[in-house]
Amino acid sequence: MYVLGIHTGHDSAAAILKDGEILADVAEERFTRLKHCNNVPVSAIAYCLNTAGLNDINEVDYIAVSWKNPPSDLQIVLGTYELSRIKQSIKKALGLGLSVAGFAGMGVEKRKLPIYYPDLRLSNKNKLIPVEHHLAHAASTYFTRPTNDRCLIFTIDGAGDGVSTATWMGEGNSIRPLQKLYREAAIGWAYSVVTEGLHWWHGDGEGKTMGLAPYGDASKCRGVLDRYFPVLRGTEVVRPGKLGEGYYWVENGATQFHFDEAYEVEKLIKKHGRENIAAEAQRKLEECVMEYVFGWTEKERCYNTAYAGGVFLNVKLNQRIWYKLGNQIREQHIYPNAGDSGLALGAALWVYHQHTPFDGRPLGHLYQGPEYGSEFIKKLLDERSLKYEKVENPAQQAAGLLAENKIVAWFQGRMECGPRALGNRSILMSPLKAKNKDIINSRVKFREAFRPFCPSLLWEKRFDYFVDPRDEYFMITSFYVHPAKRDKIPAVVHVDGTVRPQMVKREINPLYWDVINEFGKLTGEYIILNTSFNIKGEPIINTPREALRCFYDSGLDALFLRNYLLMK
Repeated sequence: MYVLGIHTGHDSAAAILKDGEILADVAEERFTRLKHCNNVPVSAIAYCLNTAGLNDINEVDYIAVSWKNPPSDLQIVLGTYELSRIKQSIKKALGLGLSVAGFAGMGVEKRKLPIYYPDLRLSNKNKLIPVEHHLAHAASTYFTRPTNDRCLIFTIDGAGDGVSTATWMGEGNSIRPLQKLYREAAIGWAYSVVTEGLHWWHGDGEGKTMGLAPYGDASKCRGVLDRYFPVLRGTEVVRPGKLGEGYYWVENGATQFHFDEAYEVEKLIKKHGRENIAAEAQRKLEECVMEYVFGWTEKERCYNTAYAGGVFLNVKLNQRIWYKLGNQIREQHIYPNAGDSGLALGAALWVYHQHTPFDGRPLGHLYQGPEYGSEFIKKLLDERSLKYEKVENPAQQAAGLLAENKIVAWFQGRMECGPRALGNRSILMSPLKAKNKDIINSRVKFREAFRPFCPSLLWEKRFDYFVDPRDEYFMITSFYVHPAKRDKIPAVVHVDGTVRPQMVKREINPLYWDVINEFGKLTGEYIILNTSFNIKGEPIINTPREALRCFYDSGLDALFLRNYLLMK
């Protein structure tokens, strides 16, 4: 059984399953080079079909879409467009009160694909299965667990299909809703309003807010953001958050969001300082989500938990939950591609497991994107008359360069899906010198100096570095670093003494494991700095051509394209 999952919207993506196995999963931004691209993911769909060995979308058994009412653009592409129903859904979704005639005046009926557009029309429209937005989030995390035991699922994001915060119970093949909340508990929106007030992109810059927060002191402005966040007592909303109308703006193929409350936050920032407001926003986020999670675990007496939705990309929140409930929670499973680009896979998993039992399927890795062979790369280099060296042991040579404090770009195998680089499209450096953080930020990433970098380390060495860790392969949770180790690896330790690690097992990524191991032999520390292979504002590198561009337009010292090495 082939199931194709599609998400069209913020972070459009596609994924494909064959008999439950994930064959491919990729965001459209990796092809268009537009960060958070909201186009219909035609390139991602084509990649998924090609990876599955299918020549036509009609060879797929089901197409799962991550909305109750699939967007009109997608329906036009799939040939399932029904004008009257789409107009009604648009009216409801936007809440603008526009008349049907108003949409007609915008030229809705006149949209039609040009002749050269890929033919993705469905011959059997019944294959198209809509999946509620938050249910797709829930499925993405529940159906990537190692067991099908009873499990509480939490999905929190901005909003999708009229839901912002939800709790579900998963067991066997079933995911049933326990509670769905919208504007009264729009925790993610409240945090993003602060992000916008800091003049960062609502829907992208929340990670910056999180990174800035440890530099501030929430006690200096405690309570000033209370009105935007809900007050929760266990599972109940005691007082709703107060946010006005939400707006959006589409530019360069990506959606940005806006709330007028951001102007109020901007004034608070001028009064109390950027760092302190960021710290208070982080405190409020953690307070709200932890109250909600703890309330439901106690109410249901269920201590297996799973999480998805963009809010759970906040690794500090995930750390707080782990350290607070580490002795209570038996399982904290966070789907690593927790934002909207993970919805395509979630929708596909939901549809697949309506037909096939779920017995547990641990998520081994996220290497589900395109790859390029050595012959392709050599031809590319030769056509450009570039000087390169073919190396027999790229892991050993890369480790040597890292030990010499060089900045190494590492391009290997299949690209990662999701927002984190996990050793196949990565920029690497030694973590042993504190100045290396500033060097990469200024010479390569061209981003704010306060933003931290993450480490990759051997899974076998995790207890040497971290306080009470659990296995973490995807950089989705942070942990405290042992005090004795903080000065050993200062380039990857944040100001609050934490890191967001990737623990690497040899059986998952042997070549990357070897790089870290060889570096450890040379330096005594089996851990390296790893950041995504891109510069600020761009998606992670996909192709060798993009890798070459980034290499020559930044301060990188070395580039490994499989076993070909380029040096400056």
